[in-house]
Amino acid sequence: MPTFDSPEDGTTSNTLVFFVNGRRITEQNVDPEWTLLTYLRKNLRLTGAKLGCGEGGCGACTVMLSRYDHERLTTRHYSANACLTPVAAVHGLAVTTVEGIGSIKDGLHAVQDRLARAHGSQCGFCTPGIVMSMYVLLRNKSLPSMDDIIEHLTGNLCRCTGYRAILDGFSSFTGEFSTKVCSAGVKCCRVKEGGGKTVQNVKAEDGQNGHSRNGTEECVQNGKGAFVQNGCSKFMQNSSEYVDKNIYKTKVSNSNGDICIKGHRDYEQSGHSDKMRSVLNGDKDEICDVNGTVSQNGYDDCDKMRNVLNGDNDKICVQPVTGIASQNGHGIFQNGHGCDGQNGYNADQNGQGMTLNGHGGIDQNGHGTYGQNGFGHIKQNGYKDAQNAKGDIQKTAVKTNGNTSTTNQIIENGIKGSVKENGTMESKGLHAPSWAPYDPTQEIIFPPELKVISKRLDSEMLEFKGKRVVYYRPVSFPHLLDLKDRFPHAKIIVGNTEVGVEVAFKKQHYPVLINPTRIPELNTTEVLKSGVRVGAAVTLTELQQLLTRLVQSHQSHLTKNYTALLEMLKWFAGQQIRNTASIGGNIMTSSPVSDLNPVLVVAGVTLTFTSLGGKREVVMDEHFFTGYRTNAAQSNEVLESVFIPHSKQDEFIRTYKQSRRKDDDIAIVNAAMKVDIRPESCVLSNLKLAFGGMAAKTLTAPRTMKELAGSKWDETLLEKGLDLLLEDLPLQISAPGGMVEYRRTLTLSFFFKFYLSVRDWLSTRAPGLVTPLSTAELAIAAASSDNHSGYKSSSQHFSRGRSGIRDANYPVGQPFVHASAFKQTSGEAVYVDDVPHREDELHAALVVSSRANARILCIDEQEALRMEGVHAFFSAKDLPGERNKMGTLVHDEEVFARKEVLCVGQVIGLVVAKDQSTARLAASKVTVLYEDIGTPIITIEDAISNKSWWGPWTIRKGNLDEGFNRATHILQGEMRMGGQEHFYLEPNAHIAVPRGEDGEMEIFTSSQVPTGTQMQVAESLGVPANRIVVRVKRLGGAFGGKESRPLCASVPVAVAASKLQRPVRITLDRQEDMLVTAGRHPFLCRWKVGFTSEGRFTALEVDLYSNAGCSYDVSAPVMHKAMFCIDNAYVHENIRVTGFVCKTHLPSNTAMRGFGAPQAAMFAEEIASQVAAFLHMEPALVRERNMYKTGDVTHINHILERCTIQRCWRQVIQQSKYNMRAASVRKFNNENAHRKRGLSVTPTKCGVAFDRILNQAGALVQIYMEGSVLITHGGVEMGQGLHTKMIQVAANVLNISPESIHISETATDKVPNTSPTAASISSDIYGMAIVNACNELNRRLKPYVTSNPEGQWKNWVWAAYADRVSLSATGFYRIEEVTDFDFEKQSGQPFHYYTNGAAVTEVEVDCLTGDHTILRTDIVMDLGNSLNPALDVGQIEGAFVQGAGLVTLEELRYSPGGALLTRGPGAYKIPGFQDIPHEFHVSLLEDAPNPLAIYSSKAVGEPPLLLATSVFQAIKSAIGAARADQNLSPVFRLDSPATAERIRMACRGPLIEKVNKKMESDVASTGEPWSVTA
Repeated sequence: MPTFDSPEDGTTSNTLVFFVNGRRITEQNVDPEWTLLTYLRKNLRLTGAKLGCGEGGCGACTVMLSRYDHERLTTRHYSANACLTPVAAVHGLAVTTVEGIGSIKDGLHAVQDRLARAHGSQCGFCTPGIVMSMYVLLRNKSLPSMDDIIEHLTGNLCRCTGYRAILDGFSSFTGEFSTKVCSAGVKCCRVKEGGGKTVQNVKAEDGQNGHSRNGTEECVQNGKGAFVQNGCSKFMQNSSEYVDKNIYKTKVSNSNGDICIKGHRDYEQSGHSDKMRSVLNGDKDEICDVNGTVSQNGYDDCDKMRNVLNGDNDKICVQPVTGIASQNGHGIFQNGHGCDGQNGYNADQNGQGMTLNGHGGIDQNGHGTYGQNGFGHIKQNGYKDAQNAKGDIQKTAVKTNGNTSTTNQIIENGIKGSVKENGTMESKGLHAPSWAPYDPTQEIIFPPELKVISKRLDSEMLEFKGKRVVYYRPVSFPHLLDLKDRFPHAKIIVGNTEVGVEVAFKKQHYPVLINPTRIPELNTTEVLKSGVRVGAAVTLTELQQLLTRLVQSHQSHLTKNYTALLEMLKWFAGQQIRNTASIGGNIMTSSPVSDLNPVLVVAGVTLTFTSLGGKREVVMDEHFFTGYRTNAAQSNEVLESVFIPHSKQDEFIRTYKQSRRKDDDIAIVNAAMKVDIRPESCVLSNLKLAFGGMAAKTLTAPRTMKELAGSKWDETLLEKGLDLLLEDLPLQISAPGGMVEYRRTLTLSFFFKFYLSVRDWLSTRAPGLVTPLSTAELAIAAASSDNHSGYKSSSQHFSRGRSGIRDANYPVGQPFVHASAFKQTSGEAVYVDDVPHREDELHAALVVSSRANARILCIDEQEALRMEGVHAFFSAKDLPGERNKMGTLVHDEEVFARKEVLCVGQVIGLVVAKDQSTARLAASKVTVLYEDIGTPIITIEDAISNKSWWGPWTIRKGNLDEGFNRATHILQGEMRMGGQEHFYLEPNAHIAVPRGEDGEMEIFTSSQVPTGTQMQVAESLGVPANRIVVRVKRLGGAFGGKESRPLCASVPVAVAASKLQRPVRITLDRQEDMLVTAGRHPFLCRWKVGFTSEGRFTALEVDLYSNAGCSYDVSAPVMHKAMFCIDNAYVHENIRVTGFVCKTHLPSNTAMRGFGAPQAAMFAEEIASQVAAFLHMEPALVRERNMYKTGDVTHINHILERCTIQRCWRQVIQQSKYNMRAASVRKFNNENAHRKRGLSVTPTKCGVAFDRILNQAGALVQIYMEGSVLITHGGVEMGQGLHTKMIQVAANVLNISPESIHISETATDKVPNTSPTAASISSDIYGMAIVNACNELNRRLKPYVTSNPEGQWKNWVWAAYADRVSLSATGFYRIEEVTDFDFEKQSGQPFHYYTNGAAVTEVEVDCLTGDHTILRTDIVMDLGNSLNPALDVGQIEGAFVQGAGLVTLEELRYSPGGALLTRGPGAYKIPGFQDIPHEFHVSLLEDAPNPLAIYSSKAVGEPPLLLATSVFQAIKSAIGAARADQNLSPVFRLDSPATAERIRMACRGPLIEKVNKKMESDVASTGEPWSVTA
């Protein structure tokens, strides 16, 4: 182990000191290999920060780091990825985690509260990271803009929500939102007290300064009525206080369905008013209520509270409230002696009267009632209150953009809702507008002790010695140079953003790490006359701030280099990475796709390198980078500073970047281009061109730069430059990254854009010499990347059905917040890997195959077993015979590969060790020798050639030959649709706990199928299933990926736990998870369609091929559903569809959201659009002429009843103003040559059901003697809100408050034989099972209700208990109508019903780069009578955005040998915050009850994903417009996903022709490609 003697003038310490959530942490000689995340989770048991990817790409681990600056006397707060930050690097820092800013017990922070209330948390795994990113932004900018919010969230990913709800919730913190609340703007009392809450149509009462709140929303600050949100008078510390049950306290504030979800509670104590003390800043200021507003049971104490208003420490007297915050003029009467009208006063809205408090308000001893929205609440002493307050609300005011309209209507069948227009977050519909207040003066203070000692801590030289790594933090430059001289190959790390990934995933090992963050010379900046000198350790965020100041303070001609850097920094990684990564680290990493290095090269920066031998300056030019991740620096040198020169008057610079995703993505190709024009001319004096992504290093174009010098800037120069660039930038067909033709085309596209930009600049600089650009050319030259600003607005519209319901206040149909939302935003929700570690627990890591289709010759685990802390290695030798077999429908897989491996990523063994890091390191030491069996089958085409498939299966209807004979035209084609990674944010995690007798075992698992895990583990252990109990609390996302594939990890862990008789835990890392568990099936469709000249289908023949991978899994059912759904929404009288499930040497693909239906819908829509293109007809017209209606019969002989497809279609066309916008799109396309727009409307008809045997469900409902209810059912909560809906259902049947009901977990010892939580059907079947159980309990309780009709729930329950009546009941339900489809008899009913919808999407495409932007999407879905419209709208948005990712961004690439190349968020891109529609409007179809499902509802989870076909078809329409300009055929092939590469290549054009011509003559253009598409 390397050592170092500290210099004589320094003090070396091996004691780590930092603070976490205000608590001092001291650690002796911490392990340098530990990350902050590991330390927080393992040592401090702070599990709010999650391990989502381990490479800083998802943001789930985000924390706030704070440092006190003794020079500026300020505290700097910044977000960071705890998964990359070494714990050794936080010496002297304050760390704040999500637990530190708020909790349910102590009160939530406004960020946590508002995110939950806005329905911005579904599975919740990503939520703490998102909360912390927003929290850090507020700590630095208390009134941010929406652009600020989006910028600070780009380092965070969410797979569930579709992002809209998150952005809407956080928009309440913005200045844009606040100034719309009131004419007082940011000074409005609602901004300070209520964080921007808007009260609708409220009339001033009792001397409220005469300000009318009707329409103008004036602020009331004085008079008898101080501003009260929704009539709730309370003072709160930063946030309301929460208890989890209170998420169900709902107040209907506007009729017509404006549901205001309220989850806060008043100041409640038991029996009397206690003294309250504010912990904020330690101040104890007095709030005095003149008439006992904080009175409890008659006690009128003046309690001590912190005044959160304006941060002042004044005494505030609250007057008795009279008619405050009146809704529609009548007010919420709160007179009386108790807080919030606790003595029986009513909220009278329009005279109809909604009784909020029946008898005596919130009685803390349980004697009173508090019946908001008809739901009773269990008080602190456990007594039950009254339920079902009566009264309807007839009138509403819906505010849009500050305009108030009043609708007079008595709602007979529901409360209608219209939610949020144009991002203003009005208090409408799905949103819970009673935002917790936010006061930036009341934030957590920097630890006072740390402020005192941080200067000493900063001056300490640190040395931490681990078993494999030593970590130094020098505090002087000479000391650093000495270290680098002693250890020339040491890694100097600032943010560890590159080295951390290399160590974690590339298995690199660096024995010496040096952190230079306390070296003054490396952390200072200096503005000089000729430029700016930046220390090498200055972070990118600090650089960004510095350059912004320079641009603002200097003349524009001096700051062109700075502007170019700022433009590139905008798209550089996420905020967390920019906060910690340094400019020096970026340079020295020498990445070939670095965004900054090309800019620095053309800017002509000078680098200062220093060693013990002295200094030298190096110009960063074409000679600096010497190879892949190597440069001209000497091994003992330290990069000290970077000098960035001012630009000159005659210089012009632009930057360009094209990546798969708009934000937080590495470049496919990037470039920086700079010209120097001779004065008063348009002649080129000097040209600099630098490119990333075109070689193993940053490249320049030397010949192009040399030969164009002295040329006039005109089209001749352009043409010559394009040809020269092709010579300067060759790219071999086998180049890493692939996309060779596209990448070469991008270099030309960038140069063309640059040419136009320079022309535009010259046209103002020398007007007479250069022709100004046209409007279309200006659009191309305007920006180096997408020129749209991002998310702008949204709306959500719904109606709540009341068919068969007793009362308007019933729980079913209410838009309740997700039952776990507040736990999720506070980091208190528990996932598998959050379960506390047991004392004797061990950790496991998989050993997986690195080869496909090979024999195992030898497995050598000896090196691994010799490692300290390694306990055992398990493989096929530990599971004899059939116990090593597993599978879902067919047992054709092995727990551990015995003799052969079929794919890369197949499990061969399992290492068990003392901790996770040791287990993973040991797993890498296991050596496996292979012998190839043959060339692996990877692609569908490979499988077709080898006839390697299961099946085929065929569905026939009508006479195909006759149909083709009747056709006027016949068209045939082929389309491929790629696979998709589930990318649930929570990786697979499992804990197996042996119980010590009879082979019993308890398994905590992240599985959608508890029974599947139970049965397979029992089989592999050789015990009956009754010895295995499987528990699932919640999943951090699943999407089908946690049905069958988790068995690859959970079964080996159970085997190890059984053998060792100790608990064993495993959590897969992101890349491992993606490799082992696979994803959605890639499909190939070959089709032939006959049709008339009017566009009516006469015949359709389809062959479908799916890539199943190496095992059967659920691939056949996936194919069957694709075959069942191939019609999508269209009538086909004559059809034949045949399905082939291809067996290949890839990891087994599996279920994913939609289960074959998305592929089928995509092909159906492609066929319709191709027919329309052939006929030169509007695609919408072809779709309409073939669309199903009620009474039609599908190709599987299902008669459509209550078919609402055409209703959804008509409504979405009207709602979206489709016809008007279509004309606008045509106009845009006529005016723009290189930017095109597309508009598409597509329908969906998605069948709902399992295979027959799985259409069953069980539930257990237990009532306890004091009245609380516990439900267990077979469904798994994975973010979709299943538990929330089931609570609503049970509350409705039992006629009790939802707060009385709890669901803890899903467990096989409570409800056996659970069906998978999948197919969007769980609410249907588990809801009915719960209804049946509750009905049985009601039957048992009926005699006691009858004998005591004036009693309450608790009285009846106690009476039944006392009478020895069972208060536990099981419920069971099965769907009778569904039968499996018999392919021989061509009969069966595989679907119970259909969920229908339609979507209109408009996109804009950059035809030069292939970049696209979703401008707007409108969706109308038929969900029957929604059980919970808030959750359902969230499901629609989340599914749609996931579908948009499927058809645009998400591309799985494999090596020719079968290795997955796109692993982890760095290589595989799901949609981010800037990829959602800029306008996003969702409506639920009204008056469409579904009698076949629970409370007339419909399934929602999967069907909306199919509407992403509208995105794909809109993109194809835009491409078609580009092709039309070139007189190319309107019928063309575009495979999915429509990546930037595919879009650009389909647009064609002269630049592509140049590239193709060049590639035909290049010898380098031959060879094996880098990747293949499965």
